[in-house]
This record gives sequence, structure tokens and C-alpha cells, in this order.
Amino acid sequence: MKVIELNGVLRTKKGKKDAMHIRREAKVPCILYGGKEQITFSVIEKDFKPLVYTPEIHTVKLNVDGKVYNAILQDIQHHTISDAITHADFLEIMPGKAVTMNVPVQTTGAAPGVKAGGKLQKKLRTVRVKGAIEKMPDVIKLDVSKLEIGDSIRVGDLKYDGMTFLQASNITVVGVRITRNVVEETPAAGATTAAAPAAGAAAAGKAADAKAPAAAADAKAPAAKAPAAKK
Repeated sequence: MKVIELNGVLRTKKGKKDAMHIRREAKVPCILYGGKEQITFSVIEKDFKPLVYTPEIHTVKLNVDGKVYNAILQDIQHHTISDAITHADFLEIMPGKAVTMNVPVQTTGAAPGVKAGGKLQKKLRTVRVKGAIEKMPDVIKLDVSKLEIGDSIRVGDLKYDGMTFLQASNITVVGVRITRNVVEETPAAGATTAAAPAAGAAAAGKAADAKAPAAAADAKAPAAKAPAAKK
């Protein structure tokens, strides 16, 4: 797992007024917990970019006034209008202690259902996983090479050594759904098959109609007269 370094400054004051002052300086109020003590500090907002605006997961080497902690970003809050980061929570990593992270999903292979006209649909881009940081995967790799149309991989199908998946087991992670093209092609083929006997019946009916007038004409024709006998 990749490591990102962040530098923080201890907060000497607490409270809403101090937090507002920190934000006006383009910094983010933060807290570190999970270790022997809770630490409140601030980090320059732009320094969060490689940690937050990426699909990858990272551990954080957090340097607060010269003291270094190994941590993960546990929670982050944004302003509802500007989307600026307003607060961040970090969890200190302790050897052997379980942590919870949102791990990105990555698909591998080619689904036969897609070749048949279906569409591969990723319902979850990340899954919430709990386990020791030493065993935490960078990504959850899902092999879709056996998925036909209508098949799916659910949270309950995921198996990783030492990992617990926290979402409901029946939630679909990725699946192959039927498309409109596949739906339309099926009745079209049936209609073509049904059209052949119908066309044959219509042709037979026309032939019968053509013979009927001919037979009627033969019936109405006068019989040929025998030659008159010689006297």
C-alpha cells in the first residue's frame, strides 16, 4: 500500500472560533485518535489532494511538530456549497489492530455475457473492509470471465484471508445486465420463424383461388354435339 506524507501543526486552542480561524488560513482542523492519546492539529488543505482525490487507498505518515505517526484517513467532511475540506479524522495504526477502509474494486477478464450483447455494470466502486492493515489489499480484484447475462458477484461472494466485508451480503458489486438490443432481437427472431409458415399458407390460398374459376368455367362449357347421321 502506498504511503503519503502529511505535515501538521499542533493546535494550541480548541473550539469553533479557532476552527473557523484555521479554515480562513486555508488549513483543515484535524484529529488523530486510536493511539495512547488524541491529538488535535491542522494541515494545509491543498496537501490533502493526493490523499483524497484519488481512487487508490493509502496509509499516512503524519508528522505533527516533529513527531511521526502512522495513520489512515478515517473520515473527512466537506463544505456543502464550496466542497472545501472542513474537517478530517485520522486513525493511528497499531500493529495487529483491525482497521476499516473503503477498498476500490477492479474487474479482470472478459465476461461472455458482454459478448452476447449484455452490459457489464459496476454497482460498487469501493467495498468497506475491516482487517489488519498488514493484510489490507490495495484493490479488490473480481474475475468476471464467467459472468453470463443476468449473473452477478455479490458482497457475500468476496473471500479474502483475514478480511471482513461490512456491507450486506446480498448487495451486488458487479453484474452483467440485459440490454434493450438483446430484448428486441429475441422477438424479432421469433417473428421471422412464424412468418415462414404464414407466407406458405397465404401462397397456398392464392393458388386454390386461382384454380376455382378455371374449374367453374369448365363446368359451364356446353357439351360438344355428335355429328348428324347420314340419311
